[in-house]
Amino acid sequence: MIPNDSPILVFGAGSIGERHLGILQKLGYPNLWVYRQRNLPLRSVDATSLRIVTDLAELDKIPFVAAIVCTPTAQHLSQALWCVQRQIPVLIEKPLSHTLESLEELREALVIRPVLIQVAYMLRYHPFFQKVKALIEKEELGNLLSMQTYWGEYLPDWHPWEDYRQSYAARQELGGGVALTLSHDLDLVNWLAGNPITNWNTLKNHRSSLEIDVESGADVSLAYENGITAHCHLNFHERLPRRWYRFAFEQGSVEIDYLKATYSLVQPGQEAVRHTLDNFDRNQLFEDQTRDFFQKVNKGSFATTSLRTLEESQVLLRICT
Repeated sequence: MIPNDSPILVFGAGSIGERHLGILQKLGYPNLWVYRQRNLPLRSVDATSLRIVTDLAELDKIPFVAAIVCTPTAQHLSQALWCVQRQIPVLIEKPLSHTLESLEELREALVIRPVLIQVAYMLRYHPFFQKVKALIEKEELGNLLSMQTYWGEYLPDWHPWEDYRQSYAARQELGGGVALTLSHDLDLVNWLAGNPITNWNTLKNHRSSLEIDVESGADVSLAYENGITAHCHLNFHERLPRRWYRFAFEQGSVEIDYLKATYSLVQPGQEAVRHTLDNFDRNQLFEDQTRDFFQKVNKGSFATTSLRTLEESQVLLRICT
């Protein structure tokens, strides 16, 4: 069991980094170190409660029990490799990288020093998607046949306090683009399908007037070895947010409205089963993910898990890039 006063390292302290720092503090981990390239003021976390370092070499001799990577996408892989080479379990904000380059180097490092790596696709922890996963595994509605997802938002509205044109999502050299940035849904359908992908097609949309050098929209169609098909629409050019999910089974269907936090299961000749998450706090997904990550660290024996994570990320990168 990891003692609560053990040192934990967080790479980056932007909005997602601050979210992770707040969760770690809530879970009772006070010995938090932050690596930043620029020591800018923090918005929601007390800087005096952290140890902030801008020179990575200063961290070499600290016996970190875990790390979380929260930097722009283009830095994820090198920082994950830094952790694996020092046998530090690492939770990496999605996606693992923006390029397939150096993935083999990470794989070789994991073979030499087996350690837990996990990519932070927190939708797997959402209670509605866990319900869908259970329906699939128990075959309560027969076989899952197809999936549709739709996620549209407006990039300038994400962080109104900063210039969206400078964000990692808007810049190719930082690993931006909607396919990688909103790849949560791609990971979700892959996880629910539970089978290798046999075919996919990705169409990217560059038509919006946003001042970015990456795609603002993407449509991805996928086919799996077990016959399931899926389609994911992603965009960050849509002014009014919309986010929904549909799952068609042999004996019914499930519809989820993420923003309204509603779940509807419909079967022929039966009354619909509906659920609503009152006062749903998205932060709970991150918290559950962090708890699960530390449980896996405590359990050990994760060499196979980490290599599977690497393979899943490699597939996602091929789809998105």
